[in-house]
This record gives sequence, structure tokens and C-alpha cells, in this order.
Amino acid sequence: MTCFKPAKNHLSLGDAFFDRVKPADFPNTILRHRDQRWAKRVGLDDLADVQWLSHFGRFEPLPGSLPQPLALRYHGHQFRSYNPDLGDGRGFLFAQGHDLADSRLLDFGTKGSGRTPWSRGGDGRLTLKGGVREVLATEMLEALGVYTSKSFSLIETGENLDRSDEPSPTRSSVLVRLSHSHIRIGTFQRLAYIEDHASLRQLLDYAIATYYPELANAPDKAVAFLEAVVGNVARLGAQWIAAGFIHGVLNTDNINITGESFDYGPWRFLPTYDPGFTAAYFDETGLYSFGKQPDALAWNLTRLAECLLPLSSIEALEPALNSIWPTFRAELPRQMLRRLGLKPLDVESDGAFVTDLFGFLSASQAPYEQFFFDWRGGVLSAERAARSPSAEHYASEAFRTVANGFERYGPADDLNLDHPYFARTKPRSMLIDEVEAIWAPIVDSDNWSLFHFTLAEIAEMRQAYGITP
Repeated sequence: MTCFKPAKNHLSLGDAFFDRVKPADFPNTILRHRDQRWAKRVGLDDLADVQWLSHFGRFEPLPGSLPQPLALRYHGHQFRSYNPDLGDGRGFLFAQGHDLADSRLLDFGTKGSGRTPWSRGGDGRLTLKGGVREVLATEMLEALGVYTSKSFSLIETGENLDRSDEPSPTRSSVLVRLSHSHIRIGTFQRLAYIEDHASLRQLLDYAIATYYPELANAPDKAVAFLEAVVGNVARLGAQWIAAGFIHGVLNTDNINITGESFDYGPWRFLPTYDPGFTAAYFDETGLYSFGKQPDALAWNLTRLAECLLPLSSIEALEPALNSIWPTFRAELPRQMLRRLGLKPLDVESDGAFVTDLFGFLSASQAPYEQFFFDWRGGVLSAERAARSPSAEHYASEAFRTVANGFERYGPADDLNLDHPYFARTKPRSMLIDEVEAIWAPIVDSDNWSLFHFTLAEIAEMRQAYGITP
């Protein structure tokens, strides 16, 4: 750990923002996943497995970082109903450190690490299946260019859990996620709800100093902060759409201030284009369906703007809030073209092309991920697309407008079509039946080979698309 650069910035906020807690004492710790790429990025790649288990299974403090875990306090709207009884109920902020490449602050947050004052009667645990699903989600999203938390560590903990949505008893785990912030819209909501305006100002100042230092001299910090958060969250929404991803639970406590996707429960990837596709069985009205995700983000950002009213004014904050839609409309074509490995032209042309593209995907019901794989590089992949399992879709009249559009776009500098990944017939995907197939041998015979094979395929995909940490 000679390269690890510890931090404990969150302590500066004071006890009004968190509760000091103790981790669960697990009967066992079996290492199931460690992200060596990001371990190297933070200077922890040289840890022996026994040390890794001590820090990320037993939560022995990392030297120089937080001496004791912190369960963070926040509120939130859950399916648009306000809940003042939230907070870290089965997780905590374990440690903080700095990215060795860009010096940004990184949080080590947990999931399944035991009860806290905010557990609300829960056991504070995470099922092993839930942990496996989160690893698969974050690895896949990173490979697709989505700004996401990283599943830094997954450790099986040797307990039997009762769950209504899984065959019980089921195996347990503890996850450590690495992300740039665990401060949520709900963190601001809590202070606004209890009318603690002094702490609200303190939180704003901390957020700017820690995550948006370029805003330090802004004449109205609340406005500048809101505009920056709106921009990053709008970009995230565009990345989800381009990836064909449905988060599933876009409550205000699941949106953080850096615009980083995190906390994966009932997530899904689209089989084919369907704006009404939902990830959560309990989302009966489709509030957080694929096509409504940008609206959900805008609604959540409006709640953040409301929290900032005591620190600014509605006249000043409203333009910053309203910037979400022009930002999203500009960002969506950019993200779609990035996935296709094409250079943008201009906002109007790119927007029209993407409209045609969605029209084709809707009419044809061509497999979503297959389309982006087949047409990486546009016309340069025409022969490859003609050999695709989806080739019949590309021979249809519905595709003609998209094909004409491809003619106008040149390849991006990082196209990388020579990579072996693009010699495949089908791309690596992560549909729900594939997730279940990965889990089946684990639960049946403790066979992790398909899980590791899948992560290796995702790594190849990530390299092919030129995604680096």
C-alpha cells in the first residue's frame, strides 16, 4: 500500500452528516471478485488476498483514511413519495482515497456490511446474487462508456439470508463500490426538510470544494453548482439510452451530485428498442421505464433545485435547471455516435440522424446491442453487417434512411475495427436470461467459471471500445 493516498475529507462535514458505525462480524470471508485495474489506479493492487479480505471483508481501516465507517444520512423521494427515514441502512462509507492518475477523491462505499441506525428493521445484508449482479452491471456499463461506480470487491460472507424475491435461504455477500461521491440529491433534501440552512450551505461549500473546485469563485455558488450537476446528470441519462440500459429505481437517493451511475438493484438491458420497457417488477406504472429515464432525472434535479432555494433565488436557479433539456438533446446524439464510432457533424444533423435511427430500431425490433456492434464505423462495417444474424433487418426498406445517414459520417479516431472483438458474430450482451445463466452454476455447484469467462469477455469488449479507467 505504499502508493495509496488516503483521505478522510468527509469527516470535515461533522457528526450532523453521518453516524459512526461498526461493520458486521461475518462468519466467513471468501474473495469472489477484486478489480485489479482500479486497485492499481488507487495504489492497492499489491495487497495480498489475506490483506484484501481484512480491509474489504472485515473492514480493518485503511491506514490514514477513516478510522471508523460512517453511515451517511439522507432522505429521498421513492417513486415520488417523500421518505424522511432513509440513510445508509446496509452500507457505509468505509474509506476515501485519491485516484493516482488524476488526483480526484474516491469513496469506498459498502453494500451488505451490516445494520446501521437507518436499517429500518432490515438485516443490513446483501445476497450473493445481488452482489454478482452489481459486478456484472458495473463491468458492462463501464465497457459501454457509461460513467458508473466500480464494483471494487465482492466477498462471500457465509450467512444464510431469507429473501422474498429469491429462493431462501440464499447466500450472502458484502460489496465495496468505488465512486467519486456518495453525496446524493437526498443528502441535500434532508437538510432542506429539517430547515438546517447553515448545514445546507456547509454541504454546498464542501461539494464545490471537493467535486467542483472550478466553481469556487462563482458569484452565485448554488446556481453554478446546480448547472454543473444538471449537465453531468443529463450526460448520464444520454449514456444510459445509448447503452440500452434501464436503472430501474431512479429515486432521488440514487442520484449523486457527480452524475455517476450507482446502486444497481433491478436493472436490465434492452433486448430490442422499447421505450416502455421496465426493470423493476414493482414499477407497475412504468415510472422509471427506459424511455422515461430522462424525465425521471429532470424531476429529481427539480427537487435538488428546490433544496437550493434558501441559498439563492428561483429566478436565478430556474435557467440552470432548465438547461437539462438542451444539454440532453445535444448529448444523446453525441453518445449514440460515440457508440457507433462516428465523428459528429453538427447538433441539428446529428439529432435528425439519431431520430431516424430510433425510428428504425422501433419499427424493425432489431436486437439493440447487435445493431451498435454491427454498424461500428458506419459504412466501413457494411460487409460485416451483411454477415450479421440481424442482416435481414438491414436489407429492409425501414433501414434505407439510416443507411443514407451513415454515408455522411466519417469514422472516429478510436474506431479500432481491427480488434479481435469485432471479428465475432455477436457482441457480448447482458440480457436478463444471460445474467440468470451466469448465476445458475454458482448456486447449483459453486462453479464460477462462467462468471469469470464473462468478465474476460467484457474486458475484451472494453479494450475494443478503447475504454480506459
